[in-house]
Amino acid sequence: MNVILARVGTHPTIAFAAEELARYLRLMDHTLFVEERVYDVPTSVPLRAIVLGLDGSMPYSAEQDGFSVCLQDGMGHITATNERSLLIAVYRLLQELGCRFLFPGKEGEVIPARPLDAAALTVSLCEKPSYRHRAICIEGAVGYEHVRNTIDWLPKVGMNGYFVQFKTPACFFQRFYNQTENSDMPTSPVTNDDVAHIWSRLEEEIVKRSLDYHAMGHGWTCEPFGIDGTDWSVYGQELSPEVVPHLALVNGKRELFGGKALNTNLCYSNPATRQIMIDAVVKYCKEHPQVNFLHFWLSDGRNNHCECPACVKALPSDFYVMLLNELDERLTAENISTRIVYLVYRDLLWAPQREKIKNPDRFVLMFAPITRTYSNAFVDLDITQKAELPPFVRNRLSDPRSVAENVGFLRKWQQEQTFDSSFDFDYHLMWDHDIDPGYMECARILYTDMVNLDQIGLDGMVSCQLQRVAFPTGLPQYAMARALWDKSLSFEEICCEYFTAAFGARGEAVQAYLTALSALFDPPRMRAEREPDVAAVQKSCAEARAMILAFRESQGLSYDDPNPSRRHLAYHADLCLGYADWYEALLGGGTEAQREAAKAALMETVHRIEPHVHTVFDAKLYEVSVFRRYLQRHFEL
Repeated sequence: MNVILARVGTHPTIAFAAEELARYLRLMDHTLFVEERVYDVPTSVPLRAIVLGLDGSMPYSAEQDGFSVCLQDGMGHITATNERSLLIAVYRLLQELGCRFLFPGKEGEVIPARPLDAAALTVSLCEKPSYRHRAICIEGAVGYEHVRNTIDWLPKVGMNGYFVQFKTPACFFQRFYNQTENSDMPTSPVTNDDVAHIWSRLEEEIVKRSLDYHAMGHGWTCEPFGIDGTDWSVYGQELSPEVVPHLALVNGKRELFGGKALNTNLCYSNPATRQIMIDAVVKYCKEHPQVNFLHFWLSDGRNNHCECPACVKALPSDFYVMLLNELDERLTAENISTRIVYLVYRDLLWAPQREKIKNPDRFVLMFAPITRTYSNAFVDLDITQKAELPPFVRNRLSDPRSVAENVGFLRKWQQEQTFDSSFDFDYHLMWDHDIDPGYMECARILYTDMVNLDQIGLDGMVSCQLQRVAFPTGLPQYAMARALWDKSLSFEEICCEYFTAAFGARGEAVQAYLTALSALFDPPRMRAEREPDVAAVQKSCAEARAMILAFRESQGLSYDDPNPSRRHLAYHADLCLGYADWYEALLGGGTEAQREAAKAALMETVHRIEPHVHTVFDAKLYEVSVFRRYLQRHFEL
């Protein structure tokens, strides 16, 4: 069959969408002849063609996504509300033809070989997403390939944005390229300048897809004052005398909090301090017009707000809103349209008592419940019940763990402020997924949170997560993306779609196996949310070991399997056997010596398998997730 693919317009994203459609159609049917043509206006396109472009039948909107696909016998139109949506429409059409994009990277793609005749190319779709904001934020240890895979994957599953933290995201790349723990990983050190170059190339990938570009966040409390803010390390240089008066006064001293610039708050009652910060933001916006969502955050630390006589007269959130209003005035005066994202986080969970956002259209509220438990979803709380919130006590605050308390703080902000848009900034795939080796429980919680975001007044999600988080499967982030696009889909439907695409006829058995793993390793117990039960832990670990060995043998799992999803399961079985020993040593009555031995053995396994699964597994952050965080929970180290 011959297909005329008529692209209308010269916009780079439309051109890329046409290239992608032609490429995948040819991959599916090698006999298909796709003739690509370019036209200036749709009226000049021949009748017998697939017309790809913004034809005006859908009102243009840079903010709101939506598309229409109407093909009859290999002819018709693909149009959308914006260029990004047109690319999403192409991938959605490919899904209708049987393609699946299970996780970032080529290994995550399932492209069926099938004839694409006139009947196959008869498709009608008209869709818009359930939520406005659908993005991923850089975190973990990454190489160029890992981030590019993620950016490439986003529109394939209906996501529409990417967020890079810091002025230069050096720490994330240096964790990967500069690591020395595993000599089998062929990495070489990079400098901040190297990372800046790497990022400039990745930025091109964001722009090519017309994704929402989120940037910065951390750093505004130090970068404007000449202090490097590209990671959480201790600042080893002497502070300039001109900078010290701008730092928060805590316990009678103006100094870096814990020696870390990124965690240090400032004297926000000081007009000169605010002016320096605002000048820096305005300069950044002018130099980076491609960034359409600029995150303007305060310190990443907590309990270190200024105790000077002027600052103690108002809550930190009052001074924060004052800063936001002053920033909006400057940006408006400079005719800069960049949207500003502000956050409800840490000490800023307590809503302002006297200041109000004056121009809601400028701002997007970001709810970041970093200390919440992931044993419960948002919907698990009674949304009609009011949580009792603790009073604000400067620099003496405790982090809220429960979902109800975190949502209670959000509701208070929603009652006190008017805002045009908002989203959840959450951490399901930052640490907690690693204590759920089956990934099934974390996938269920993440899915459930996404389909119920509107119930707590939020319009989407920016997932603060590792970029390599598809080991043993990519189900959690796949379910997140599918639910953000269409919250009417059930978790069971998404699981069936995923496991069938990844494992074929064996999908049901794999799903049952991973579900059992999640239950046996009981993530709430690792979170110290269960009463100690040594006998129960020992029993579950014995059952897990036996099940893993039996499943590996019955399924014939092999490191050489041509199916990448099955190959990952083979390496994952090794990881889980080591995790069972660690889990039992930690919670099953093990001694300190047994814990150390189990930890060493597990990390030996991690380093052995890392070269084979590094595109889907972040070994660097695994140690943080499984050891440091949960040793602290159980032994208060």
